[in-house]
Amino acid sequence: MTNIVTTFAETVESTADSVAISFDGTEFTYGTLWNRTGRFAAALSNQGIGEDDRIAVYLPNLPQFVTAFYGALRNGSIVVPMNPQYKVQEIRHLLADSGAKVVVTLSGNVEAVTEIQPDTDVETVVTVGKMVNNGTDFESFLADETKEVVERKDDDIAVQPYTSGTTGAPKGVLLSHYNLTSNTRSNMTLLDPPISTNDRLIGTLPLFHIYGMSAVMNAAVFTGATYYPVAEWDPQVVFDCIETNRITVMYGVPAMFNDMINQPNADDVDLSSLRFVNSGGSSLPLEVLERFENLFGAELFEGYGLTETSPVTHANQPDARRKGSIGQPIETVDAKIVNKQFEELPRVAEGPVDEDVVALDDVVGELVVSGPNVMAGYYELPEANDQVFTEADGKHWFHTGDLGYWDKDNYFYIVDREKHLIISGGYNVYPREVEEVLYEHEAVADAAVIGIEDDRRGETVKALIVPAPGYEPGIDVTKNEIREYVLANLAEYKHPRILEFCEELTRTTTGKVQKYALRQKE
Repeated sequence: MTNIVTTFAETVESTADSVAISFDGTEFTYGTLWNRTGRFAAALSNQGIGEDDRIAVYLPNLPQFVTAFYGALRNGSIVVPMNPQYKVQEIRHLLADSGAKVVVTLSGNVEAVTEIQPDTDVETVVTVGKMVNNGTDFESFLADETKEVVERKDDDIAVQPYTSGTTGAPKGVLLSHYNLTSNTRSNMTLLDPPISTNDRLIGTLPLFHIYGMSAVMNAAVFTGATYYPVAEWDPQVVFDCIETNRITVMYGVPAMFNDMINQPNADDVDLSSLRFVNSGGSSLPLEVLERFENLFGAELFEGYGLTETSPVTHANQPDARRKGSIGQPIETVDAKIVNKQFEELPRVAEGPVDEDVVALDDVVGELVVSGPNVMAGYYELPEANDQVFTEADGKHWFHTGDLGYWDKDNYFYIVDREKHLIISGGYNVYPREVEEVLYEHEAVADAAVIGIEDDRRGETVKALIVPAPGYEPGIDVTKNEIREYVLANLAEYKHPRILEFCEELTRTTTGKVQKYALRQKE
């Protein structure tokens, strides 16, 4: 049996007195945390909540999230993690679609839950924070007794996260106990040496997202390491936490690393304790990677994954790294680049490729993956499942929707999302390629490239730019300067004919630019 909590129990046997969570001056040992998950499981059972019932955890990175997560799994229930920044309309869909019977949330969110409760199956609201009406305080909810671990089969569903909804309504992703266990174990071995009880992991990634849940929280619990949750992203808070606690492992998204290198005191920060830093969630600009390494003296390894793949499929490692690449497939994962007929595309000799030598359109196709980490499917969406899976070569392939190419050493390179591809005057323009050039300009702190409708070309390239500190648009840097810079580095049809300065880009809480929202503003 592969119940994730069984692995947790094995950790407790050897590290009961070690610190599992350190948060805001309070420490929880593994023994204490194990006891609390048992009491949470018993409380659910006492409420008549059992196997396969959904438990929505609508919290930021707090110790209560960890307790509720493993407590629900210990009870044989299924966790539905929800973004704590979501408002009424957003949680309405998630709660109604999932059929969650219990919601664990901040007291400030209870009103939003109770407003839509009649339209859902929610029976109980458990609150973290100041007591409010219509909610049960988290500590009061915990039972006096504990419950033993409910056995689950490998393919039983453990977690039902939802896609970010960047291209439509969020879809429930069915991840089994084996999906998560196998991927967490594979991901832990990417470090040299692997994560152990001596490591201290900072929780900058939100736990409601599979990346933070699997690569950080599960990895810590599987090994007896110490987890330091960060409830809200703040570069200065993260700097302080790393320096004070001598953090050894950090996982983040490109937007976080971009924020860190643009802090005014970045030159004075000591991040020497970090032995492994990983970026995922979206494409990492090469300029951000190199500036981070030069500033902090820590190598930044790019990886790749999706909610549907538990999440990691590719990674760069200390002994196998190629900058500009998402790395090689991790153990147990198969991957390839295919065209629309599901035929493998040729590999380049070595990437990243020089477009003067290799035409991207000749080698770029869709990345498809197969392995024990691939989801069982989308919840109650058979048509969507038919679209994203292909049976071939005796394997179950998942279509990622990402465009890229591969080289002869089995390194993969992502050029963009298929849905973000811009076709201007009959030419394919990959937004990431233009964004990479923009990031190289000293006056650019952040950038996003989108396609907007154009009567003549079909689509025109538009760039939205957040100026670097000290650069006043129109004074210290002009649109024409940046436009000319791109023209000097890329073919004419790729340059942004429209350019706009802005204070910030619209992003999800996991750092992805919401390009559909940017296009809707046009």
